[in-house]
Amino acid sequence: MKNPITSNIFEADCRLELNYQLFASGGAADKTEKATPKKKSDARKKGQVFQSREVTASLILIVTVVAMRIFGGTIYAQLSQYLKKTFNEYLTIKDAIDFNILANLFIDVLMVLAKTVLPLLLVAFLTALIVNYAQVGILFTMETLKIKGDRINPLSGFKRIFSLRSVVELLKSIIKIIIVGWVAYSYLKSKTEQVLTLIDTDLMSVLIFIADAAFTVALRICMAMVLLGFADYLYQRYDYEKNLKMTKQEVKEEYKQMEGNPEIKSKIKQKQRQMSLKRMMQDIPKADVIITNPTHFAVALKYDSEKSAAPFVVAKGQDYIALRIKQIAADNKVQIVENKPLARTLYSTVDIGQAIPPDLYQAVAEILAFVYNLKNGGKAG
Repeated sequence: MKNPITSNIFEADCRLELNYQLFASGGAADKTEKATPKKKSDARKKGQVFQSREVTASLILIVTVVAMRIFGGTIYAQLSQYLKKTFNEYLTIKDAIDFNILANLFIDVLMVLAKTVLPLLLVAFLTALIVNYAQVGILFTMETLKIKGDRINPLSGFKRIFSLRSVVELLKSIIKIIIVGWVAYSYLKSKTEQVLTLIDTDLMSVLIFIADAAFTVALRICMAMVLLGFADYLYQRYDYEKNLKMTKQEVKEEYKQMEGNPEIKSKIKQKQRQMSLKRMMQDIPKADVIITNPTHFAVALKYDSEKSAAPFVVAKGQDYIALRIKQIAADNKVQIVENKPLARTLYSTVDIGQAIPPDLYQAVAEILAFVYNLKNGGKAG
């Protein structure tokens, strides 16, 4: 006789264990499968793509620094000319400054900015455009602009603050500060003696030293940032693939959905037809004879006693495909014979790879005998 209390406790334990297993299943630990192309495509439509901002920032920085080095002389000349004009024309005006003078001053400022700052901004913009295109491609989606509940949920925000991604971003910021500080300190330390001698030099020498020092430090920082950007790119790709991982059940469900999708079915059938047509065209040079309509149908036959007791069809086609079959046959010196009723019958009754029916043995045998005689006659001649 069963003890009701013991039985109830046992059943409760089983239910608890079952519920715990159900709760544990489907978690991050179960997502062991790589994302399918469809999962990646769906994520891309939602704006979920991986890209490294550090790569973009480092390349923009290095291109801008190099551009400043190249156009530095021109920028210096433009600024010098503007300052001379300002001191000579505007600061020596004794009369009251009217609207025309202010307008000319404003136009001069815009012209100087257009000749000095605008080219650098354009270089930076084009670099950002190219780098982002190389990483992501062309992508436009409104999903990222939609307001989602988890974005305004305080608990979700708290989790994001203390997530692994936020820790990585903090570490990157610390590394950048260390890189900038160490590069600047190590360079200035190596130039200590030269810095001390600047006291006895003229202003132009000081400015040249500062410009060279700034360029060298900036270039070294850029090189370090490129390495950091490469490491960040690898991490972003790893994090992206990890977040898109799927469970085995999700992969199975997606495969079932794709199988039932009419569009996917149509694409699969189209691909199969293309592959079948390609294989068929490759078998035409091996045929013994091409029987034609002559314009609408073409059927390629081959007789191989080791494979079949009767001749079999290796290729067949109608209209354009028939024309293509004849072209390939002519290029490979396969005999073409015109027989309208036989071509129509073979095309409509015999599939590719199948042997001809017995009622067509006589007609096909006569054609093959004719073809073999032509071949033997050619060899004898």
